[in-house]
Amino acid sequence: MNSTTQARPYPNRRTLLKTAVSASIAAPLLGACVTSGGSDDSGAAAEGAPKTADNPLGVKADAPLEVVVFKGGYGDEYATRAEAQYAQKYPQAKIDHKGLQKVGEAMQPRFVAGNPPDVVDNTGAGRLDIATLVAAGQTGDLSDLLDAPALDQPGKKVRDTLLPGVVDDGTFGGKPVALNFTYTVWGLWYSKSFFAERGWQYPKTWAEMLTLCATIKKSGVAPWTYQGKYPEYLNDPLLSMAAKAGGLDLIKAVDNLEPGAWKQPGLVQAATAFAELAGKGYLLAGSEALSHTEAQAAWCQRKAAFIPCGSWLESEQKGVAPAGFDMVLGTVPAGGPSDRLPVTAVQAASSESFLVPTKATNPAGGREYLRILFSKASATAFAQANSTLPAVAGATDGLTLSSGLGSVRDAVTAAGADTFTYRFRTWYAPLAKAVDDATGELANKRISPADWSTRIQKAADALAKDTSVQKYTR
Repeated sequence: MNSTTQARPYPNRRTLLKTAVSASIAAPLLGACVTSGGSDDSGAAAEGAPKTADNPLGVKADAPLEVVVFKGGYGDEYATRAEAQYAQKYPQAKIDHKGLQKVGEAMQPRFVAGNPPDVVDNTGAGRLDIATLVAAGQTGDLSDLLDAPALDQPGKKVRDTLLPGVVDDGTFGGKPVALNFTYTVWGLWYSKSFFAERGWQYPKTWAEMLTLCATIKKSGVAPWTYQGKYPEYLNDPLLSMAAKAGGLDLIKAVDNLEPGAWKQPGLVQAATAFAELAGKGYLLAGSEALSHTEAQAAWCQRKAAFIPCGSWLESEQKGVAPAGFDMVLGTVPAGGPSDRLPVTAVQAASSESFLVPTKATNPAGGREYLRILFSKASATAFAQANSTLPAVAGATDGLTLSSGLGSVRDAVTAAGADTFTYRFRTWYAPLAKAVDDATGELANKRISPADWSTRIQKAADALAKDTSVQKYTR
């Protein structure tokens, strides 16, 4: 579903860019956050070479290329491999690579000054708010990249090689402006070996979940923990349960800021279900104060049976999870028999967001670099190295997969067309923070499910009425 502009654009580019980093701080801590965006015209002045079968994007052979990559849990070797391949094709081009931890902090002044790099991996806790960049006209249109021939899949365009939803995830106002390299699936993680040892079966319904939690608690293990300092982790299964209850209509109502969207029965029921976890004492004591690394370490130590997280978890827990832990992802249990989506449906979206800025010096080179990065061979190498599903379809075919990555691939296969994602987190960072804060209060028994719904609806209504904020619909 492509987004379409609904309200007037932001009025002042410079003011927007100065606030882009602070706005992004309210966004999710990790790349689990689905980052995507929309665009303006791409800096055609720097193009310069005729487009041919061997050079479909018109790259000038000797034009320098600057690539900025978020050097997080995946490192940046996968990016430098693509740069090496670019250098083989264009040996006259000098490549400047920067692997950074705080992309937004480093890139904000360059966007403001009008001299951004040619490629930016806008990912990580301090990333720039993509909606702000879009409204300020700082993101280049990637349509020609998506329509270019795939590098190593004859007869296919780049867009034809991507998993469902990847193009939409990077689209604002009808224009694709970000291309996301990883494919994240959200669910509940557990140790397959631990469950087998205890004779526990993964639940398919929430009623079965509560029954299992009672059994787990009696054994002396906490049924759940979560990354309490970052309650967006708990939002993911809550919102997944709501989506299964209300279907795509519920998701669209939320994303489109419709009146009363957060008071839909599916959302209130899901909030009630997750309030039960706290009310029945099924959360590990002290989870509220845990960071993502602390909660995940406690889970790996078998102090808790379940933890909510995106599919980057296995890669992040390398060196922490003990041998034979065999972590696997399970889909969020069904809320009830009236659910509009099947239990196999999963929340999934692409992340690790690459963009070519409007004012890039070498935009054609930036898009060609992405064509190389998003090749099947590049994606396969990434999957092998990082135990993470890439956004390129078929990248894991023929590989012997780890327990976690295998379970993620199986979940996507089982879901088929029943994958879904919310867009409000990417479109409206302040609303995302309001939801996170409310869920943190809900999990700690400080507000009721009805209060949770009312509180978020108030924030959504205020945003809907704010004419200074550009709106998007799906």
